[in-house]
Amino acid sequence: MHADMDAFYASVEQRDHPEYLGRPVVVGGLGRRGVVAAASYEARKFGVRSAMPGFQARELCPHAVFVSPNMARYSEVSAQVAAVFAEFTPLVEPLALDEAFLDISGSVRLFGGPLALAQRLKARIFEAVSLRVSVGVAPNKLVAKIACTLSKPDGLLVVARDAVNWLLDPLPVRRLWGVGPALGEELRQLGIGTFSELAGFDAYALRKALGNPAPLLQQLARGEDVRSVEPAREPQSIGEENTFGVDVSDAQTVFDTLTAHAHRVAQRLRQSGYRGKTISLKIKLSRTRGQRESRLSQKKEPVYPLLTRSCSIDPPTHEAAVIARTVQDLWRQARITEPIRLLGVSVSNLRAVSNEQLGLFGEARGDTLGRALDAINNRFGKQTIGPGVGTAQKSGISGRKLGI
Repeated sequence: MHADMDAFYASVEQRDHPEYLGRPVVVGGLGRRGVVAAASYEARKFGVRSAMPGFQARELCPHAVFVSPNMARYSEVSAQVAAVFAEFTPLVEPLALDEAFLDISGSVRLFGGPLALAQRLKARIFEAVSLRVSVGVAPNKLVAKIACTLSKPDGLLVVARDAVNWLLDPLPVRRLWGVGPALGEELRQLGIGTFSELAGFDAYALRKALGNPAPLLQQLARGEDVRSVEPAREPQSIGEENTFGVDVSDAQTVFDTLTAHAHRVAQRLRQSGYRGKTISLKIKLSRTRGQRESRLSQKKEPVYPLLTRSCSIDPPTHEAAVIARTVQDLWRQARITEPIRLLGVSVSNLRAVSNEQLGLFGEARGDTLGRALDAINNRFGKQTIGPGVGTAQKSGISGRKLGI
């Protein structure tokens, strides 16, 4: 089963603010460079979509209600939804705050079949959080996700094994995982526009044209997906990033921002029970380098160069001071001489703290300060205490990344 909350962030805002019901609501998109995090279905009727620049959303729907994201609230509701999922199966693989895969193969008989189970799950979620969820049930992940997407909003679609190809064959190939604009254009030039055309294309010719991904693409196009639900998936990276409201060129603002990001990443590492070996810096320059066609419209959008720098350390860390010092060194080494519009900090190559080998003499790992800060913020609120640095102006939703 694939379960996906409908317009989750925007729906939470409409639920918590009855005056927003029936009105187009856009979460994010604030400021000159804000980006839309979510849009209600009322806003989507005007063409507003997530990841769209805020100024474009305002052009399409100037009468929409634009609200700042409340990630703490969305996380709280997401936990309530996850608790409902657990009533139906322990095998839940979360993909984000608003969607998950569920392996219900061991539960269907208890609920009278897949359709009855899915209907009950939808009802329970509405009872628990007063929000709608769309559900797709199928023999595998690929088909379940597509079925869920096709059923939105507030939908339910159960696809029997012998109906998989009937459902997939006429669909545009762009609905296939891994087929973005560039690969979609390559397939179009080969005369491939649907799942059935991809599945039936000459395997040798496709391999010659696309290389190693070709066999997997054809397998998926036939509705064959052997991936299992992985409830214990571990994160690959944890990071923070933000787009500045105005271009930044002074070193103090850069260093303050890097320090603030480092402290937040360190806090999330500690909360998740991880340390990391690889520390990365992400920089987006403000000077454009040409244009490209937007994925959300036919308009051209500017291309901003994106730079990344990484460094591996030993031993792994979740200390803010170590992360901040490393990304500041990476910034100096990058020798950026032009204004920037985005900065990001992430830590990858993670190690679970519980799996670490203790030192011979049980030496401290230097994270006493971090644990003390966590305890204060957990008790009195997450903004009670933090690094003594300036606050960089942010535009839109602050980027929290949990790489899977």
